Amino acid sequence: MRTNNAHVKKIIVSIYFILLVLAIILPIFIDSLRLFSGNATLSSISFAALFFGLFFLVHFICKFFEYDSDGEKVILTNKGLLLSEYFNYRQHVLEFEKESLIAYSIKNYIIYRTLAVYIKNSRGKKRKETFNITLVTRRKRRYIRQSLRKIVKSNQKKAL
Repeated sequence: MRTNNAHVKKIIVSIYFILLVLAIILPIFIDSLRLFSGNATLSSISFAALFFGLFFLVHFICKFFEYDSDGEKVILTNKGLLLSEYFNYRQHVLEFEKESLIAYSIKNYIIYRTLAVYIKNSRGKKRKETFNITLVTRRKRRYIRQSLRKIVKSNQKKAL
């Protein structure tokens, strides 16, 4: 099975555009506060902190995710959505044999979701890899869960 969340790319680029417009409007708004209140340093610092916090939150959460379990290997990919065509500074790729998958878990935090995959390495030790699946739709998460459950069940039958 192969799935990804490429449809959210346009939405995320729009969010970055809105944040850019806010970055341009924010100094104008702060100047207008100075005219009315005289000293607006506290409000300007709070607005700037809020803007940068929102920008880094969007930057942290918004990642492209691709799952491919066709063939003998499973390939999981996470990469950034902004400027990902030119250089992949936030790319995380995991490629492993289906037989080495031990377990998986999907954690659902308030605004962030992760997929943790536990695999055996060549020495037989367990290794955990974590992927950001926040922007993957519920239906696609269910398909990924079904596929991983099938692989884990198959591996458990082979182990017995």
